[in-house]
Amino acid sequence: MNSQMGYAQAIERAIDSAMTADPRVLTFGEDVRLLRRNLLVGHGADRVMDAPISESAFLGAAVTAAMSGLRPIVEIMLVDFIAVAFDGILNHAAKNTAFSGGTWDVPLVVRASCGGGYADGGQHEQVLWGLLGGIPGIDVVVPSTPADAAGLMTSAIASKRPVVFLEHKLLSDYWLDYLGGNSRPTVEFDVPVEGANGPVDDPIQPVPIGSAVVRRRGSEVTLISLGVGVHRCSEAAESLAGQGVEATVVDLRSVSPLDTETVIRESANTSRVVVVDEDYLRGGLSGEIAALLAEADVPVSFSRVAVEHTIPYARHLEHDALPNVERILAAVHELR
Repeated sequence: MNSQMGYAQAIERAIDSAMTADPRVLTFGEDVRLLRRNLLVGHGADRVMDAPISESAFLGAAVTAAMSGLRPIVEIMLVDFIAVAFDGILNHAAKNTAFSGGTWDVPLVVRASCGGGYADGGQHEQVLWGLLGGIPGIDVVVPSTPADAAGLMTSAIASKRPVVFLEHKLLSDYWLDYLGGNSRPTVEFDVPVEGANGPVDDPIQPVPIGSAVVRRRGSEVTLISLGVGVHRCSEAAESLAGQGVEATVVDLRSVSPLDTETVIRESANTSRVVVVDEDYLRGGLSGEIAALLAEADVPVSFSRVAVEHTIPYARHLEHDALPNVERILAAVHELR
C-alpha cells in the first residue's frame, strides 16, 4: 500500500514514525516548532524544540545528546550555515566513535536544505555534499524522490553513525510553497517536472545508506547524479532518446558511503560517462568518481557537469552556472 505525498511531507512522515516508535528520538533547530508543528502537536514541546540562531551551539548540543543515548535530529536551515558549526561535525561527531575505541556512538541526524535554482545567491544555494562526504566517520545522503526521502530518513535515524541528510529545495514542498509565494514574484524557478511528489510505501520501506539505484537503462552513455540532478539527467535522457542515443541514469542517493559497485558496473556497460554534480567541480564528488573509475581500470570517455565558480545571484547567470539540461546534452555530445 502506498500514498501520494510531497518530498518534505514524506520526510516528516518518517520522523513521526520514528518518534512514535522510539522515545529517544527528538528534533530541534531554528523555528522547528513552527516548521514541524504537526510533530509538535503529536510529540510535545520536550521533543520538538526551538533553538537560538547559533548553529554551533545547537549542533554541539546534538552531538553530546547523541553520545548520551538520545537520537537527535538537528535542523540547520541551509547547509551553507553548517560552516559556523563545522567543528561539531568535523572534529567531534565524525571522530568520537573512533577516538573512543567504539565506546561512544554518535547516532545523530543533521537535516539541512541545499541547492540553487531560485535566485538566492551563492551563500544560500550551495550543496557542499562533496566537502561533507570527504570526512571519514559521517554518512551523507541526498534523496531525489519522496519514497527515497522517507526511506533514507528512516535509515538515518536508525543508524549508529552521524548522518547528514540533505534535501534539495527545488524538491521540497514546503520550500517551494515559500519560494513560489510573494517573496520572488518575478523569478521563474527551474523546478523538475518529477520529484517533489510521488508514492511512498505505508509502512515506509527503509532505503539502505550507500545504495545507488538505476532510474533508466541505456546502452550508449551513463549519466550519474543525485538530488535534482537525477531529474535533469532524466530529462536529458528523454531528449537524447529522440536523437537515437539511449542513456542510463544512475541515482547515487548517497555521497558517503558511495556505491562504487554500481558506479563501476554501469560505467563499464556504456564506456561513456557524464557525472552531473551541483557541487563544486574541484576536489568534490565528480573528481572522486573519475578517480574511482581510473583505479578500477574502467576504460571510459569521461566528462562532468558541475559548478565551476561562485553561484551568481542573477537568475539567468545562475541558470548557466548550475548543471542544466543544455549543459548535460552538450557534455554527452562532446564525448568520443
